[in-house]
Amino acid sequence: MRVLVVEDESVLREQLSSALIAAGFVVDQAIDGDEGLFYGHNYPCDAVVLDLGLPGKNGMELIAEWRSAGVNVPILILTARSAWQDKVAGLEAGADDYLVKPFVMQELIARLHTLIRRASGWSHNLIKCPPYELDRSAGTLAIEGVGIELTRYEYRLLEYLMLHAGEVLSKTSLTEHLYADEAQRDSNVIEVFVRRLRSKLDPDSTRLPIETVRGAGYRFVTPKQQ
Repeated sequence: MRVLVVEDESVLREQLSSALIAAGFVVDQAIDGDEGLFYGHNYPCDAVVLDLGLPGKNGMELIAEWRSAGVNVPILILTARSAWQDKVAGLEAGADDYLVKPFVMQELIARLHTLIRRASGWSHNLIKCPPYELDRSAGTLAIEGVGIELTRYEYRLLEYLMLHAGEVLSKTSLTEHLYADEAQRDSNVIEVFVRRLRSKLDPDSTRLPIETVRGAGYRFVTPKQQ
């Protein structure tokens, strides 16, 4: 999952980024409202962590401009303001959730997981596409109750495919959600990870959960179960 962090306070921004990376997210950072607006319009992400009190365009302006432009990514706002009017204003502007500074990092990460999950149409952290079950809380995969070991990137790829089960996802989209650094993005690497996932998910080639859509990308075809 890819998250955009828009925060002008450098120490907090680095703390947020480090915690999110440790939790398995790919992170982009913006230091002010203008840079945040650019990232939000031009780079794909699964969620935004947005400070309201930003130099340049403030957080409220960013939310309004993104929503008016059809950018519907979940937004978690951060504010040092404790007045209920500020929280309501942020939510009415189009934000999805808020945290008041100071906050507990684990709570922020949990809320992001919830926002991303709901945006993908899932109601809980256990993603079920029987016989596959991905536990996003534990970061584990089981097939008919038997745990399957995945590398970090295999897990990230499978998580994104299963969250969007039934949808065709391009190699470009998949690489953007796996790697923060553009220099690392190589569609050939995605092919390697897909091949490795297929060998772990379907060693006998009887279920065929990951479909190659020629010229378009990949699709996790095993139906999701809510």
